[in-house]
Amino acid sequence: MQNTVTPTHCPYCALQCGMNLTPEQDGGVTVVERPDFPVNRGALCGKGRTAPAVLSSSVRLTSPLVRNAGVLKPATWDEALGRIAEGLSRTRAEHGPDACGVFGGGGLTNEKAYTLGKFARVVLGTSQIDYNGRFCMSSAAAAGTKAFGLDRGLPFPLEDIPKTGCVILVGSNLAETMPPSLRFFTELRENGGTLIVIDPRRTKTAEQADLHLAPRPGTDLALALGLLHLVVAEGRVDEEYIRERTTGWEDARAAAMAHWPEYVERITGVHVPQLREAVRMFCEPEAAMVLTARGPEQQSKGTDTVGAWINLCLATGRAGRPLSGYGCLTGQGNGQGGREHGQKADQLPGYRKLTDPAARQHVAEVWGVDPDSLPGPGRSAYELLDALGTDIRALLLMGSNPVVSAPRAAHVEERIKSLEFLAVCDVVLSETAALADVVLPVTQWAEETGTTTNLEGRVLLRRQAITPPDGIRSDLDVMHELADRLGVEKGFPTDPEEVFEELRRASAGGPADYSGITYRRLVEENGVFWPCPIPADTAAAAGDHPGTPRLFLDRFATEDGRARFVPVSHRATAEEPDDEYPVLLTTGRVVAQYQSGAQTRRVDELNAAAPGPFVELHPRLAERLGAAEGDPVAVVSRRGRAVAPARITTTIRPDTVFMPFHWPGEGRANTLTNPALDPTSRMPEFKACAVRLETVQP
Repeated sequence: MQNTVTPTHCPYCALQCGMNLTPEQDGGVTVVERPDFPVNRGALCGKGRTAPAVLSSSVRLTSPLVRNAGVLKPATWDEALGRIAEGLSRTRAEHGPDACGVFGGGGLTNEKAYTLGKFARVVLGTSQIDYNGRFCMSSAAAAGTKAFGLDRGLPFPLEDIPKTGCVILVGSNLAETMPPSLRFFTELRENGGTLIVIDPRRTKTAEQADLHLAPRPGTDLALALGLLHLVVAEGRVDEEYIRERTTGWEDARAAAMAHWPEYVERITGVHVPQLREAVRMFCEPEAAMVLTARGPEQQSKGTDTVGAWINLCLATGRAGRPLSGYGCLTGQGNGQGGREHGQKADQLPGYRKLTDPAARQHVAEVWGVDPDSLPGPGRSAYELLDALGTDIRALLLMGSNPVVSAPRAAHVEERIKSLEFLAVCDVVLSETAALADVVLPVTQWAEETGTTTNLEGRVLLRRQAITPPDGIRSDLDVMHELADRLGVEKGFPTDPEEVFEELRRASAGGPADYSGITYRRLVEENGVFWPCPIPADTAAAAGDHPGTPRLFLDRFATEDGRARFVPVSHRATAEEPDDEYPVLLTTGRVVAQYQSGAQTRRVDELNAAAPGPFVELHPRLAERLGAAEGDPVAVVSRRGRAVAPARITTTIRPDTVFMPFHWPGEGRANTLTNPALDPTSRMPEFKACAVRLETVQP
């Protein structure tokens, strides 16, 4: 047993809260506060405090499992790895490399995400790789890249939030999804700043706001355009800033002026006086911010919606200035780094475009392969899952549970069942892993070292605190062994620091440049913000660049250094209510569970706080339905039916119901959700679909 306290980071959300781990006599660890880390200053939510519970052998996988005669049974590592190598090799030989798919996760460390992308393209030669982070902030990434030339969740540290004058928080319930972050908004108000929360529900976060706007789900785009219209009409545009630092204003202005306040009120349900008050609160201070989360992003028009909020920031001079800007609140633990280094279908390490010849050349040289051997872009996450069992015959899946988390989940479950071969690496037997032909038990956060990148763009080092149980291997070990069995003997090291050193070289010169970051710096400096290149001076070395906590202060990451206005116009959701499906469903999270719940549903304390799914509905809607508190209610969409107890509250719009998406079975919210995709980001429309409600007879 180690006698020292190990400083590390929480395995859950993108705050990546700092924590210390102290060893226990039985080989486990206890979480204690780590007040030196600036993101959470020692505070932790219930998920972070109870994270060690999933390290227990009583809830986790402890042996490889192989399906024989239809049943998963314990097997040796040699047998399990052999089955996977044989399944992937056979599929490639019979159907070609693109018949092999790879699906990753936003919880994988940078080292694992990087290696998984390399494994797909070098070992399997497949273009068919994507990850569940596509369902997180891809719309914000696409909009940020269009406007600023670069996407990083927050272009400033969280510590700037209390110092600004106003924050518009769009579609985020931080009080439940990232509780330690709420202190920054409390401090904002204590300092005289104001908080505007936009959400169709009066959440615990909205209760903290100076102004709460409750638009109809799927109308955030119209709301942003209406605010911009008022900014123009009331003479609040920063003309000098627009002239000096942007392009494209006239077209964006014309598009916004078509969305006059009364028109926006009819679309959104937000009254004109509230719109005017929001504009006043946002424009009067010297500095202000807009922060978006899954609400506006998980829509079939999510990229345009985020773009409209960015336009509002640009028109008022609230981007690329101290204490001002647009930012996205990344959800998953390594949702930022996970897409920067190769898990996305269209990206190479360093946020390089897979279609860029120079990017292909650079990465191929690091990997020691011919650039022409690298496959082109593949399918996005939902499109990949939809192709399972047809074009894609075999799938290697790491750190994701799409049977619960994907839209139109019943259909995705059937596609997974139709595969000729499925291999899953996970720490628990998730609902997806239970369908696999081979399941490999892998190490967890406290049992391994590796880097993650939090929502601020701060690269962090998680440090190993305990030795994993016998029979458990890391994902890096798995990919090393599989590469070797599939004929690639070199290039897949198992030491995470060695992988990170290669990642540094692969990212060098790219938009997400990590080349100036080392493990030593991450320990000594409590994280380093990217981009952090090695300076061009040949005498310079890693560590000479301080990192970039605040982006765009001097110029944007576009060719001419100017931000781009992108003209957008409101359009309806992909599925509007009608006589048959008259109510809107929106989905989200609760404080005691996380994502698909595969891990948190195995923690007694968290289950006691949030034991199961529910349907949140307004009393007027409940009265029309004839449902009382706790009655089972069926929610039916064009894709399926889910049943959960009614939770009746006045904090939701009467035309909307809400369901959390953490549970499988009959209460699975994603049975209902719409896979209609944003044309740019390929984000599904999780946040708005048409449903009807039915009572359920006992």
